[in-house]
Amino acid sequence: MTREEVFEKINEVFRDVFEDDDITVNETTTADDIDDWDSLEHINLMNAIEQEFDIKFTMGQIVAMKNVGEMADIIISKLS
Repeated sequence: MTREEVFEKINEVFRDVFEDDDITVNETTTADDIDDWDSLEHINLMNAIEQEFDIKFTMGQIVAMKNVGEMADIIISKLS
């Protein structure tokens, strides 16, 4: 799966979790960029991402993610 394909799926998940079809995330998107992205929604988001890609993040990986680009890096590494 290419990085572009990963981002397409990530965008779909973000739009679904935050119920906003206008959301488009990129490499540098953080929780500060999306109004409803709080700690509870972060848990929902991580679960939805794990289900979409059929992967499991470790707690360390979740805590270490600084932006969506790093999330994509971890997803790609798990799919390889």
